[in-house]
Amino acid sequence: MTDAGSTAGLTVVHDAAELVVGPDEGTGVVVLEDAAFAALDGEVVAVGPTAEVLADYPVEDAETAIDATGKTVLPGFVDPHTHALFAGDRSDEFVAKLRGATYEEILADGGGILRTVDAVREASDDELAANLAEHLDAMLAHGTTTVEVKTGYGLDTETELRMLSAIDAAGSDHPVDVIPTFMGAHAVPRGMDAEEYTESVVSDQLPAVAEQGLAEFCDVFCERGVFTAEQSRRILDVGRDHGLTPKIHADEFAAIGGTDVAAAVGAASADHLLHTGGAGRETLVEAGVTPVMLPGTAFGLGADYADARAFLDAGHEVALATDFNPNCFARSMGFVATLASVGMRMTPHEAIRGVTSAAAGALDLDDGTGTLRTGAPADAVVLDVPTATHLSYRFDTNPVSTVLKSGVVVRE
Repeated sequence: MTDAGSTAGLTVVHDAAELVVGPDEGTGVVVLEDAAFAALDGEVVAVGPTAEVLADYPVEDAETAIDATGKTVLPGFVDPHTHALFAGDRSDEFVAKLRGATYEEILADGGGILRTVDAVREASDDELAANLAEHLDAMLAHGTTTVEVKTGYGLDTETELRMLSAIDAAGSDHPVDVIPTFMGAHAVPRGMDAEEYTESVVSDQLPAVAEQGLAEFCDVFCERGVFTAEQSRRILDVGRDHGLTPKIHADEFAAIGGTDVAAAVGAASADHLLHTGGAGRETLVEAGVTPVMLPGTAFGLGADYADARAFLDAGHEVALATDFNPNCFARSMGFVATLASVGMRMTPHEAIRGVTSAAAGALDLDDGTGTLRTGAPADAVVLDVPTATHLSYRFDTNPVSTVLKSGVVVRE
């Protein structure tokens, strides 16, 4: 047990019916009953049975004390894949899909990504930042404390840089940690072919993004009719040369070599994976690339879900994300956990790991984010439910009662 020392900035969450500490040795999580954690200066300094934690960190010494009796405490949710910065509305495309139109048909008709590109280019910088801040508020209310946000609705140097600036502006004024990803290679703009646009991304956009210095990752949509495996690898290689860690959209509609690219460039994650087979899974696992499943996308498209069980049954990690965007309007990681359990047969504890520690791994976060272990950031979610299983089980209402960021209550 850590010595109490100074109690300045002390936060104590105590008497939780269940408290999830972090990953276990398999694919689940370590769960403590009648448990507590204490945090000093934003960092977890003790976790364990309530009586033991309170012996060293009494409630009366705490600046903030939360009685979690009958409730469940989890690490703050980490959402490692979103397109949360956008403008405009595409709800009519939802209706078109219900009538039988495919995602690719909508894109070919000028809808989809290109329609949002038009709206983003017309929006002001303030409008873009305000739009993102509104979505961050909703995510925080549902327990997300760290989120990745991609560009990709600019498709030219000026607008991509504007998007990164808007992500930075919204994130700097918000409790949620926002991690920016450059994704100029999200689609091919009108009037260009994929090869021409790849050259633009490599020669114009990436040097400007690197000079701006805001993005942490570089992503690409490696997909049939968008960017080939060769083009994707070129973009990610050059992005890495500019200091951006690779990520990749792979195998969403067809397997065209995206998993091979992910392994070759040392990507932090490969995302979607709806059509990834055994060879692709082996390639990702051997290369240490975190698979990120996006069950909300499959749900919204009415498509088959990714095969999370094949990874899990082999003892491998699976991260989960919302893929929040105008085509997948989902901002709740709790709902993602439900879809992961119902659609991909992940146990509730596997799903919790997917939205916490595994998701942090998909963002190369190695400071304990996604856990409540000693030394980790004190990002936590208190759920008004009796067990962790209820995160997947209960999807009719939002169970989040309190959210802490670095030990400070930021939502209740």
